[in-house]
Amino acid sequence: MFTRRKFIHQSSMVAGSLLVSKWGLAGNDDVNKLVILHTNDVHSRLEPFPMDGGRNQGLGGVAARAKLISDIRSKEEQVLLLDAGDIFQGTPFFNLYKGEPEIKAMSQMGYDACTMGNHDFDAGLENFAIQLNHAKFPVILCNYDFTNTVMEQKSVPYKVFKKGKLKIGVTGVGIEMKGLVPDNLFGNTVYQDPIQKVNETASYLKKEKDCDLVICLSHLGYHYKENPNRISDKILAKETENVDLIIGGHTHTFMDEPEMLKNKNRKDVIINQVGWAGIQLGRLDFEFSKLKRKNLANSSSILIGKKTA
Repeated sequence: MFTRRKFIHQSSMVAGSLLVSKWGLAGNDDVNKLVILHTNDVHSRLEPFPMDGGRNQGLGGVAARAKLISDIRSKEEQVLLLDAGDIFQGTPFFNLYKGEPEIKAMSQMGYDACTMGNHDFDAGLENFAIQLNHAKFPVILCNYDFTNTVMEQKSVPYKVFKKGKLKIGVTGVGIEMKGLVPDNLFGNTVYQDPIQKVNETASYLKKEKDCDLVICLSHLGYHYKENPNRISDKILAKETENVDLIIGGHTHTFMDEPEMLKNKNRKDVIINQVGWAGIQLGRLDFEFSKLKRKNLANSSSILIGKKTA
């Protein structure tokens, strides 16, 4: 979890610096590099937190995030930018404009894809479908069946991104809406077993599409201490077979570093999440050898904006 000491320490870091993870790989001219940038649970935080003496004052905001993303893209050849849901709800921007500026900002920043969170239903399914008219990126979900709703054909179960010589498969899963989202807001959307649907989709991406890396954008939540059997990213990781990376959301978890678990085949699955409100940008640097062996070479959670005493 993200402790206050860790928060204060990271606020003094130079933006863009990398924390070398325990899975580091020595430099090699023969490897292909991919930088994955990610956010989750931004909750309509378009502006930085106000300078009111609060813990988060001066942090976040789309302008600082856009500048950081642009700087990274200027230095890295292959970058993938992803979001794990709950784009909407939390500031007056959403109350007034129902998500239009959030989607437009993400499009201008060049997001490659997102998945849906429960709060993205807060103004109703029709509203979300309308706001997607401003999106230049796909919504990826494999466990929501939108048949006979306004979202039918407005989302995809997966997408394959070509980054240089690499093929990156991305799928996404949403949380159970019953009891969390009012019935009238999700309408006829059918929730399907996320573990089953992810396994089906990831197997297709790995075996049929020959993807070098399979990513799941998850809004299931990292872990539930009070209910450890509730489906979460940790459970999903252990029950999958072909997922390499889970980028999570929903629980607003600030992770000190990515967590690595073993899947059903005893292969590594990495989980990462970067809190909420656009305070951090997650960065994961993967390296791929000629034999398509992949390795997480570096990772960081980059603080967005400047924390002022």
